[in-house]
Amino acid sequence: MIARRTLLGLPAVGLAGLALGACSSPTDQEASVTTDDNADGPAGAGRLAYGPDPSQFGELHLPEGAPRGVVVVIHGGFWLSQYDYTLGTPLAASLAAAGWAAWNLEYRRVGNGGGDPTTFDDVAAGIDKLADLDLDTSTVVTLGHSAGGHLAAWAGSRGRFPQWEGGVAVTHVISQAGVLDLVTGDSEGLGGGAVATFLGHEPGPDDAPLDPQQQVPLEQPLWCVHGTDDGNVPISQSERYVAAATADGASAELVTIEGGDHFTLIDAGSEAWARTLGILDTIG
Repeated sequence: MIARRTLLGLPAVGLAGLALGACSSPTDQEASVTTDDNADGPAGAGRLAYGPDPSQFGELHLPEGAPRGVVVVIHGGFWLSQYDYTLGTPLAASLAAAGWAAWNLEYRRVGNGGGDPTTFDDVAAGIDKLADLDLDTSTVVTLGHSAGGHLAAWAGSRGRFPQWEGGVAVTHVISQAGVLDLVTGDSEGLGGGAVATFLGHEPGPDDAPLDPQQQVPLEQPLWCVHGTDDGNVPISQSERYVAAATADGASAELVTIEGGDHFTLIDAGSEAWARTLGILDTIG
C-alpha cells in the first residue's frame, strides 16, 4: 500500500515541478510509489494495474479514516504520451488529506497506443477497476484537467454506449479547463491540432459518443473550473458547454478563476485548487 505519510506530506508543486513531472514516464516514476499496511483503509492501496499495458494502471491514495467518496483524477496534456499521471499526483495527495480516496489514473495516450478508441477504453476500464478495490463507490467523482477534463466529462456519458456501459457509475464531474467541445477545439487549433491527432481525423457528428458538447445534457452534476487568462484552452470551451447544458435542464456550473491560467488549476497550493476542494465539500 502507499505510505500515507509520504503522500500526505508532499508539498504543493509550482509550474517548474509540473513541467518536470510532465516529462517523466511511468517507468521513471515507478520507484516513487512505496507500500505499507493501512488498517484504516481498503486493501490494495498503491499502484495497481487495470490491464496488461504499462500505461494501464492507477495510483490509489487513501485518507487516514473512511473515505468521503472516491475522486478519479485524470491528467491532461492534450492526450499526448509525453505528459503522464505525475501531473495528478499532488492533487491526489491533497484529496487524500481532505478525506477522499483518490484514484490517479494513467491511460494510453497518443504516442504509446492511445487515441480513439483505446484511450476511452482505458478510462472506462480504469474507473471500473474501483469495483475491485474494496471501496464504497456510491460517490464517484471524475476530476480532469484539460484533455483530462474532456475524459472526465466523457466518462459521465459512457453508459449510453454498449461498448462502455456497466461497471462503476460516475456520480459527479469536475472539469478543470476541459476540452469539452471537440469540434470547436479542432477548428480553433487547440494544442496545434491535438484534437484531430487524438481522434485520427477531424471531428464531426459521427464523433458524438466521444464529444461532451454533443452529449449534453449529462445526468450527473458538472462543474467547469476555468481561468479567465487560460491561453491553452480558452474559457469559451467551458462557457459554451455550461450554456448548452443549463439550457437543456442539466446541472452545470461555471466556476471562474479570475486571472487564472491553464496550470493554476493543478497547483495544489493555489486558490483555484482550494475552490475545487470547496466544490467537493458540497458533494461529500
